[in-house]
Amino acid sequence: MTDTPKRTPLYDLHVELGGKMVDFAGWEMPVQYPMGIMGEHNHTRAKAGLFDVSHMGQVILRGSDAASKLETLVPAALTTLKEGKARYTFFTNDEGGIMDDLIVANAGDHLFVVVNASMRDQDIPHMARHLDGIEVTEIFDRALIAVQGPAAEDVVAELCPAVREMSFMQTMVAEIIGVECRISRLGYTGEDGFEISIPEERAVEICRALLAHGDCEPVGLGARDSLRLEAGLCLYGNDIDNSTSPVEASLTWAMQKRRREDGGFPGAARIQRDLAQGTARKLVGIKPTGRAPARAGVEVQDLDGTAIGAITSGGFGPTVGAPVAMGYVATEFSTPGQKINLIIRGKAQPAEIVALPFVTQNYKR
Repeated sequence: MTDTPKRTPLYDLHVELGGKMVDFAGWEMPVQYPMGIMGEHNHTRAKAGLFDVSHMGQVILRGSDAASKLETLVPAALTTLKEGKARYTFFTNDEGGIMDDLIVANAGDHLFVVVNASMRDQDIPHMARHLDGIEVTEIFDRALIAVQGPAAEDVVAELCPAVREMSFMQTMVAEIIGVECRISRLGYTGEDGFEISIPEERAVEICRALLAHGDCEPVGLGARDSLRLEAGLCLYGNDIDNSTSPVEASLTWAMQKRRREDGGFPGAARIQRDLAQGTARKLVGIKPTGRAPARAGVEVQDLDGTAIGAITSGGFGPTVGAPVAMGYVATEFSTPGQKINLIIRGKAQPAEIVALPFVTQNYKR
């Protein structure tokens, strides 16, 4: 017997808009709308797309030392995170692997945490178990949406002018058509944009108001994946997992200097060793020379036919106009310009190591 997929507060709106619904991490989510994945992808890069991300876990941490307690589980500097700012980080395990990636925001009297849908059943008990004296509350009565693209500011500012003053990774509480929402300037497409946490009973109303803007269209999971791949953003379970060191995954930038030097988080010994000595493999961008996309699991070989790694995410990049992929290769083959072969359907196809991201990231700094 299988569990019935859960539905977000926007389910009926997705169906009304022609969303093709699929089971994703136990949730019924739109994979695409009538515009199609390619059209939705291109619209987001050119104007603005609205995404339902209500399946993500929203969590409030309350307690005077919530930031210092959370620092014992992640390698990010949180005690110095200013109010109104958010930071990307990840839970590490005792072996220095990544348990999940997440966003932590300093909301003043609490921390606001967003974790991946597929890992919420792991992450929330993990915090409750280890954050002694901290109140860990998962929020079930709020939707979460993202508005992404170069026109995202205009779309949201029409309903909430204050967002024009926000910069990348800032967060605030503000009203949208009289409804108090948490608005954070961040996202998962490489474009400028916002994630907005909304009381569920007003979520459809606010989404309709945003979609009434001529530049804003609904976008599903299909384009969300191609957008993040072009932007060189890791997907948990594909490009990073329990066995992956943040150093291998080129996520050193997400570990601030104090935390890298002092440790004090699970797996710090391995991560500090990787920082000092380097790693045997590295996450890289890969561009197939031909037209055949290289999907996750495809073997990467050197030109002599020796296996040197594997693709972790791959597909067609609509903005790039060609197949794009990410994967791990032996470090000595990780320099951009390196020629390699991909074994696609039993045949060696030429490809090249390239620098990530495939497209320019357009965040408002």
